[in-house]
Amino acid sequence: MNRRNLLKTLSLSLGASIISTEVLGSVGKNSFLYSNPANSLHRPQKKAITVITIGAGNRGMVYGNFAAKFAEEMDIIGVAEPVKYRNDRYARIHKIEDKNRFNTWEDVFKRPKFADAVIISTPDNMHYAPCMKALEMGYDVLLEKPIAPTEKECREILALAKKKGRIVAVCHVLRYAPYFVKMKELVAKGAIGDIISVQHFEPIEHTHMAHSFVRGNWHNSKKTTPIILAKSCHDLDIIKWVINKPAKKIVAMGDLKWFKKENAPEGSTARCTDGCKVERECPYSAIKEYYDKRKRLSVMDLPADKAMHAEAIMANLKTTNYGRCVYRMDNDQPDHYVTSIQFGDSVTASFSMEAFTSYHGRRTRIMGSMGDIVGDMNELVINDFKTGKTLKFIPKAEDVEGYKNSGHGGGDWLLARDFVQAVSQQNPNILTSTIDDSIESHIMGFMAEESRKTNKVMDIKV
Repeated sequence: MNRRNLLKTLSLSLGASIISTEVLGSVGKNSFLYSNPANSLHRPQKKAITVITIGAGNRGMVYGNFAAKFAEEMDIIGVAEPVKYRNDRYARIHKIEDKNRFNTWEDVFKRPKFADAVIISTPDNMHYAPCMKALEMGYDVLLEKPIAPTEKECREILALAKKKGRIVAVCHVLRYAPYFVKMKELVAKGAIGDIISVQHFEPIEHTHMAHSFVRGNWHNSKKTTPIILAKSCHDLDIIKWVINKPAKKIVAMGDLKWFKKENAPEGSTARCTDGCKVERECPYSAIKEYYDKRKRLSVMDLPADKAMHAEAIMANLKTTNYGRCVYRMDNDQPDHYVTSIQFGDSVTASFSMEAFTSYHGRRTRIMGSMGDIVGDMNELVINDFKTGKTLKFIPKAEDVEGYKNSGHGGGDWLLARDFVQAVSQQNPNILTSTIDDSIESHIMGFMAEESRKTNKVMDIKV
């Protein structure tokens, strides 16, 4: 059975209370590839939507690359970015006129509205103000997560979006990844009966933790956002989205255990480049990570000439946080974090975020009355209790050329595609991650952090 006929069969089965693997197994084999079906609300565009990007760093580049690939859908005509290298790069890629290049987000809004939408991909603590100003001036917004650093600011953005009738798409990109779309679909169709409980695990991977949350932009929660929002609001959101019931209570525990001064090995120095005696054996060596392996270099704004990279990398290690000893940073983000959540209809969920793994990629187990689902973002495996049969789903993000490599299992560009359509048609229903849909999982994150700090079970009120 080909993909189109399979999807048709599944759609015809929507009326059934339970779609077991016996029904799904009618494809004639126990595993198959699948992609997201086309969004039936999409329409041909008469012209590309025009966009201004505020923040031309890593995430700004992700959505900018979508526009570069699909110029007939999205045309980036302006950029605000204080780092000259990034501003120049973005302007060159998108052929942005000098008059539409700005150093700060404030400068953008000194001009009358001159585009359809803005992308806000600034640091976490700089989401609120530009988003509020954009809404006031009538722009639709693609807003990188987290929405804002406080619950109050999140609610104010929601209120203003409603008042102005504007679209705010939150970059909860996992909602668009074929893997999670299929997971939600199977649960909603009753493939494992009534959902009882969920276990979800995010292994950050030890060097990623050191890069982003010890040395990197999110190392200090007071200057940015707590790690439960900065890293794991994706996870809280996907748990809520799949369960599709209101969250009632949450309790959380976690702490910073390892990346502290008292754990610094004897012979270590303030920087890895300062003659550290244990640098060669340290798993968190900045020299090994950035210079030897040449990994995670997008943060360094390296020159276009690769022959100059070695010198530029070493200069970064000697002058920026990326070269500092992981045991001597002013970091405060927990390196292990667990939460338990009570949802409506007696459904429970547990979530664990762990820094100390050799691997990454989210893992999920969903327990139902008639079966269970086990997944690791590479495949979803359904086990049917009644028949004893097993079916494996393997996701593909290839409905549009290039999506599979766009990040987050294809979700980055699939979100961008839906945002374009929503703005073009002025129809927020095309999106699954409007601020209305996304705010509850943010509140879960704020309540989890409050629980972690106070040792209390928190009620969740949306």
